[in-house]
Amino acid sequence: MVTTTLTKSPGEAAVTLRKGGLVAFPTETVYGLGADAFQPTAVRRIFEAKARPADNPLIVHLHARAQIELVAARLPPVAERLLEQFWPGPLTLILPKHPDLPGIVTAGLDTVGVRMPRLVLTRRFLKACDTPVPAPSANRSGRPSPTNWEAVEADLGGRIDCILKGGRTEAGVESTVVDCTVSPIEVLRPGAISVEDLRAAVDTVQVPVADQADTPRSPGTRHRHYAPAAEVRLVDAPADAMPGAGHAYIGLDAPSTPDAFGAVYVEADLVAYAHDLFYLFRACDDAGIEVIFAQTVPSAGLGRALNDRLRRAAAR
Repeated sequence: MVTTTLTKSPGEAAVTLRKGGLVAFPTETVYGLGADAFQPTAVRRIFEAKARPADNPLIVHLHARAQIELVAARLPPVAERLLEQFWPGPLTLILPKHPDLPGIVTAGLDTVGVRMPRLVLTRRFLKACDTPVPAPSANRSGRPSPTNWEAVEADLGGRIDCILKGGRTEAGVESTVVDCTVSPIEVLRPGAISVEDLRAAVDTVQVPVADQADTPRSPGTRHRHYAPAAEVRLVDAPADAMPGAGHAYIGLDAPSTPDAFGAVYVEADLVAYAHDLFYLFRACDDAGIEVIFAQTVPSAGLGRALNDRLRRAAAR
């Protein structure tokens, strides 16, 4: 056990990271758990704190475009077009790995995922760190990603050194991950930037119809992921959900008998649904809910990412 410091100071959090500590910090998507990319012992602690499989690569967070050359061997022209349009923001680019980047960051792969968050607090923290920061979501492996600092503390308090406190995150789902080492580029994980937006920028974008098999090139592509303790069952409509005191319903359409459920969360629109999903999963766990019935949505735009998270949470 370690003492976990809570702070609102990006400078204080950065000092902890530079000394080899683990720091959880907010981004516009979810909270991340970071270490200095060039301190392999510190990076190894990320895997230990999260109980994360060692073959699951990490995304490196940058505060400036110039840092790309520290972690990537080159920047393909298509990647340059994407970062010009979407950085800073919730887009992760898979690039050829720089030989000096420790292999533990990329799980031994010859590629690396990089992104530049847009949240002002995050950018102040990363600038103060003055080093690339690999960071998966700041939760125990397999659990719902944290969208507030309280969820980080509940999962990782006593296991990490510092939590940089911010508010609820903006997007609620993780970054979109795009492999720029293949042609045409390929979406490895749908996220806050839609496939439609990517296609408007670069024309041709591949979207796999099935999970990557044995060697994931991106975090978040394991079959069981983002799951609460409660069982998640997917439904097309509220009528498909089974009422019960230990059952909850989450969706865009209201059930006809809401009082028959232990909890009901009806979201105003798709953006709100995606923003609140992980938060509501944790709220259901806190309330002792046993089964969550979650309504799926049309797989277009942000709906593709939302359905991806629902499907992985429901996998058994």
